[in-house]
Amino acid sequence: MPHVHYPQWLRPAGVRSVRLTTGLVVFTYVGTHLLNHSLGNISLKWMERDLLVQKFIWQGWLGTAVLYSALVTHFFLGLWALYERRSLHWTPGEVAQLVLGLCIPPLLANHLVNTRVAFAEFGLNKGYAQLLYSFWIDSPMFGRVQLTLLVVAWLHGCFGIWFWLRLKPWFGAWRSVLLSAAVLLPVLALLGFLQSGREVIALAQDPVWRATAIRPTIIGTGLQNHGLAGLRNDFLLFDGGALLLVLAARLMRTIRERRIGRFCVRYPDGRKIFAPLGFSVLEASRMGGVPHASSCGGRARCTLCRVRVLSIVPLPAPAEAERRVLERLGADSQAVRLACQLRPAHDLSVWPLVPPTASVAFLQRRQRDVMPQERFAAFMFVDMRDSTRLAATQLPFDSLFVVSRFLSAVSSAVMQAGGLPNQFMGDAVLAIFGLSTEPSIACRQALGAVPLVAANIDELNAALEQQLQAKIRFGIGLHCGQAVMGEIGFREHATFTAIGDPLNVASRLEQMTKEIACEAIVSEQVFQHAGVSAAGLPLLSARLRGRDDPVAVRVLSKAAQMPHGVA
Repeated sequence: MPHVHYPQWLRPAGVRSVRLTTGLVVFTYVGTHLLNHSLGNISLKWMERDLLVQKFIWQGWLGTAVLYSALVTHFFLGLWALYERRSLHWTPGEVAQLVLGLCIPPLLANHLVNTRVAFAEFGLNKGYAQLLYSFWIDSPMFGRVQLTLLVVAWLHGCFGIWFWLRLKPWFGAWRSVLLSAAVLLPVLALLGFLQSGREVIALAQDPVWRATAIRPTIIGTGLQNHGLAGLRNDFLLFDGGALLLVLAARLMRTIRERRIGRFCVRYPDGRKIFAPLGFSVLEASRMGGVPHASSCGGRARCTLCRVRVLSIVPLPAPAEAERRVLERLGADSQAVRLACQLRPAHDLSVWPLVPPTASVAFLQRRQRDVMPQERFAAFMFVDMRDSTRLAATQLPFDSLFVVSRFLSAVSSAVMQAGGLPNQFMGDAVLAIFGLSTEPSIACRQALGAVPLVAANIDELNAALEQQLQAKIRFGIGLHCGQAVMGEIGFREHATFTAIGDPLNVASRLEQMTKEIACEAIVSEQVFQHAGVSAAGLPLLSARLRGRDDPVAVRVLSKAAQMPHGVA
């Protein structure tokens, strides 16, 4: 059955999106509480005033529905995440987020029952004076529990925000600002809690204030508080029972999966890993100790774990989250899959497409789509003539400056024409045209770049006339055709580039400009794809090293002499 393609705003929300949304609601709630606590550095009255605003937001019917729905949903999704993940090879950050999240419900139980439940059941509208009296004088143990809850809930939320935002290209620039806010807010809240606690202790010395603040109509009668304590204990039993049920379900699933069978994953180095049915390919890699890139914890966010499936076997259809990622990458779901989402039922061979040591920086380069693909493009090599002689007549720093200005002049011309300066090899530049355009447009852009390069070099020569003994000369080779594009390199030094015969031809044509003393040689194939007549330019049949068949080329003695019709 074919997939239904929804508009972006109509796509069904996956578990990941629901977990993120509910987590943001709870995180906002915790953040407003910390802001309220921070006002304790001013006075208790300021805390009480802001508490009225919070009650207006969170105790109204809309705020209550949103908050409790988010709390309950996030709680059960957390249990589901613990059950769903089969591999226990977690990073320290993932372990911290999990442990902190599991600690929140028991820490929250007393506070939730004595505030929200007490108000809903008995109309006990407690303020900061009553709560601080309880935490600092009546029940100091619960005061320490409340402080621990604030720190644990805030850290859990910060880990979630970090896992979410660290893959964003702009996160690196804002990381220090966000970290400062994440540290400053809880510190101010704890100081406010301390200052307001001291104020309440001083006020409690007055019998009149104490009798007014802790009267039973506000803090509840003994019978009411006994019932609330029983409800708190019931919630703790429910939370502990739910956690034990999840662990028991994991154990039963493990026993069942080992009985029903296994599948085998074969890797390019010949290693074979056997894993129980139900495991993902990424979990199989981790179980077998095979290095496999991944930074999002198997949430289908980072795409680092993607693999090419080499076996012709039936594969389960990708879920919505994985399908959207594969669409963004432009990948065929029958050939390329996310290892964290693919749970095969048959033996298969895979080829990881990202180096095992790649990290988030690999994603944030974002030069181009790093999925290997074959496509048509035009390739231009531009080389600076006599750079060795220039280096001999100039100081090292001066020659480096001249070469840098040359590369900048060429690159700006390429980008102005619509191309991409892709590689810098000493004093030479490789430019690619057609990464996001049709072949005809790519070739027209490449032809348009030739006179622009010549014009920029003329301007550079005029600017450096007093510094250089001779003008800067250059050679251009231009060809087009099908080439494989993708990232190559080692670890974080991988770069996007192209490999194929058209690049070799363009490089040979650039070298040929030295032999026949011209500025540019363009293959006839480029003019044909561009739909531009080159009848006025000399036509040669060039025999290039490494090729049996000659290549028809056009020679431009001056690169600025491009035929009419080139935009």
